[in-house]
Amino acid sequence: MKRAFLIVTLFIGQFGWLANAALAQASSGVSEKPIKILVGFPAGGSADVVARLLAQQLPAKLGGQSVVVENLPGSSGLIAIEAIKNADPDGTTLFLTPSGPMVILPHVFKKASFDPARNLTPVSQLVAFQFAVTSGPMSHVKSMAEMVNKAKSDPRTASFATPGTGTVPQLLGVMLSEKMQIEWRHMPFQGGAPALNALLGGHVGYGIDVISEILEAHNAGKVRAIAVTGAHRSAQLPDVPTLREQGIAIDASAWFAVYGPAKMPLPVLARLNRAIVSVMREPATKAKLVGMGFDVIGSSSRQLAARQKTDLLKWEKPIEAMGFQAD
Repeated sequence: MKRAFLIVTLFIGQFGWLANAALAQASSGVSEKPIKILVGFPAGGSADVVARLLAQQLPAKLGGQSVVVENLPGSSGLIAIEAIKNADPDGTTLFLTPSGPMVILPHVFKKASFDPARNLTPVSQLVAFQFAVTSGPMSHVKSMAEMVNKAKSDPRTASFATPGTGTVPQLLGVMLSEKMQIEWRHMPFQGGAPALNALLGGHVGYGIDVISEILEAHNAGKVRAIAVTGAHRSAQLPDVPTLREQGIAIDASAWFAVYGPAKMPLPVLARLNRAIVSVMREPATKAKLVGMGFDVIGSSSRQLAARQKTDLLKWEKPIEAMGFQAD
């Protein structure tokens, strides 16, 4: 009996720390598994670029825990959304998304099988941004007025590329078509990079996308940004007027944010939010994002939830008024 007691005592003394470490890990929200950031658009697009920048910086904020990016393009982000919905809420699977899937898709995809407020946990809003309306080599126009005249005189040029069906850029295109009274054909692609390639190749006359997506091509003279969609001009495109400056009463901006699965434990959520906000506050990271045309945010979980709710309500009436449905 004494010998058995001694063996148990030695076992606890040598290996009991493993149990204590496991308990400490669970209570702190720390996991040794790598973190996977899902992106619902192809590699090379603006969402992917932001995700990879975040993935590079996060390990230093998470005690060396590795972070990878996985692209699941298709269905305007719905494939990635299904994946994050079914993921374990242990903080090792995250979803980086533009705001469209969170605030537009619930209105335009009536058959969508997700509710952002119910199926996901908001972690942090990363950045805010506006869009650019861009003309390609097929059209050669320099303003929205020229675009309207060109569309009416040469209807074959009256098509616009976007990163997908049910996205904010598509909705902007529909709104512009109504306000300018032109037939503007929508050409959806699986992400910003394929949409830009179609514009560069002359397969479509125009494009609507995030400024960061077209900035390099615009600066190189390969395409021309003819309008920005926000309330003010972009610091990256100071010579490009807003839609309002050109007599079109539309203001539109959007954002990128990180979400997790529903029912994520508070310690896990708090740890991830602290790490992400810390990355957003790094001077080098902030400078890089600003240079790409983003306004850096780095919000709390509650602030992201509030912004999502506000924008969901904001887009509801315009979408209903247009009778716009994507499915």
